[in-house]
Amino acid sequence: MRLYLVQHGEAHPENVDPQRRLTDKGIHDTKKVAQFLRPLKLSVEAIWHSGKPRASQTAQILASGVSARQGLVQRDDLNPNDRVAPVRKAIEQSPHDRMIVGHLPFLGKLAAMLVTGNKDSEVLAFRYGGVVCLERADDGSWRLAWMVVPDFLD
Repeated sequence: MRLYLVQHGEAHPENVDPQRRLTDKGIHDTKKVAQFLRPLKLSVEAIWHSGKPRASQTAQILASGVSARQGLVQRDDLNPNDRVAPVRKAIEQSPHDRMIVGHLPFLGKLAAMLVTGNKDSEVLAFRYGGVVCLERADDGSWRLAWMVVPDFLD
């Protein structure tokens, strides 16, 4: 099983845009990543996102480069400071690949929990619009398979 964790693209600060939608750079960078993913022919059960505009926009753009059988699925438990245990449980109850588009610190804690068993370990340096691919081994352990960030794609 593979799990793709994506930090939303660069968003406007709250004082500029209270909804915190993606900046032009955030849109551009996310499109670069979607173009990179397209030839990989990734197929996931669903692309989960938090529903916040910046995550929703990022998920919509990435959907152009990833096949998602259930499409985009908004979840209420993917916000920056939500608990990771319920999402971990949902991930581990399904054998299907999926993508999660969300926020820090949540994504960092989820990755740490999966890879080390300790949500407070810092195991990855997420970047706006970047994709982290974690792979679950037959014994249930997780490891980093690959990572791509928009800056690598210029």
